[in-house]
Amino acid sequence: MSAHLQWMVIRNCSSFLVKRNHRIFSTEPNNLKARNSFRYNGLIHKKTVGVEPAADGKGVIVVLKKRAGQRKPATSYEKITINKNSRSTLSSVRHIIRKNNYRKDLRMAALRRASAILKSQKPVVVKKKRTRAAKTA
Repeated sequence: MSAHLQWMVIRNCSSFLVKRNHRIFSTEPNNLKARNSFRYNGLIHKKTVGVEPAADGKGVIVVLKKRAGQRKPATSYEKITINKNSRSTLSSVRHIIRKNNYRKDLRMAALRRASAILKSQKPVVVKKKRTRAAKTA
């Protein structure tokens, strides 16, 4: 079944839809922007990219949908764990998408999602409030 036909079927009646503030969002896996649109839908396309936080709280997992395993949904996803510093992680995500001839239109969205995940995993530094020294007479 083509991606366009699948989109016509699930665009208004998917179990992943969330309607809030006059907008329609989607909670499906591999939807990088959580938008209910044909481009970002993670279910209907033959090649999709997803970025998730790693289970241990350090690094990201890049989820790729294999083109070969369409009839076997359990084995159709490949997970790549990347646990490096921020610059190397983003470079690896960029290279995975580019070298495997994945969808170019999802590259920037995947990089932004990975960057946001890495930023959220950084420890929060509490700044001390500067106080004046008490004057001595």
